[in-house]
Amino acid sequence: MRSMKKLLLTALLVLGPCVGVQADTDTALRQAIANPGRTPAYAARDTWRHPYETLTFFGLRPDSRVVEISPGGGWYTEILAPYLRDKGQLILAADDPDSTKPETIKSLERLKAKLAASPDWSDQVRIGVFAPPARLDYAEPGSADLVLTFRNVHNWMDQGDAGVRAVFASAYRSLKPGGVLGVVEHRLPADKAQDATSSTGYMHQAYVTRIAQEAGLRLEASSEINANPQDKADHAGGVWALPPGYANKEVDRERYQAIGESDRMTLKFVKP
Repeated sequence: MRSMKKLLLTALLVLGPCVGVQADTDTALRQAIANPGRTPAYAARDTWRHPYETLTFFGLRPDSRVVEISPGGGWYTEILAPYLRDKGQLILAADDPDSTKPETIKSLERLKAKLAASPDWSDQVRIGVFAPPARLDYAEPGSADLVLTFRNVHNWMDQGDAGVRAVFASAYRSLKPGGVLGVVEHRLPADKAQDATSSTGYMHQAYVTRIAQEAGLRLEASSEINANPQDKADHAGGVWALPPGYANKEVDRERYQAIGESDRMTLKFVKP
């Protein structure tokens, strides 16, 4: 009996600090998020976008090779690029430089100017071509640990299913076996109809899951990290009525402000 107690005590001494406690060890990621060089308006939205919780849920590591699809104004780029600079790799799947659309050219110029203004963290960032469904040349097949996209899936619906399917298929091709596609998207309640072009900016979680699964990906986990039960997705002007956009200007602004940013699904898919 005494020897059994001694064995148990030894086990508790060895395992004690780990039992029931999940260590928060990614100091580098917290530092990247707390970086005072981030755009102040971006940092002010952390309370809604939960970057630490979201990126750790997707399995981000300092040595990850990460594709960020459609980085837009660089909200997540400002966090990912410095975090990955020394040990990992960030690839931005950005607009097509051969496009003839003025808004596309301007968007790409803004992104390049942003990177050029911050060489201390952007000098290792690569830019690939993302122009669904035809041009999706942003990463070599089987090369990425993570492909991430934040509030973009609805933008690929202008051609119906074809654009979304093409993007998810390209993510599958780009990922290593065991790699992760991380998706954050505005969530449409299941009892509301989703139109063919997702004109409200909201999408059914079941639809996004189905398209990913048909591309060969497996849903490993979903999270309510970015959920907002106050958002009922019934706003005039769609998701853009909510902050930070306030598409309806002063009309019902206080109500939209009280709701906050959109309710969002957060989905982690894995390439088998």
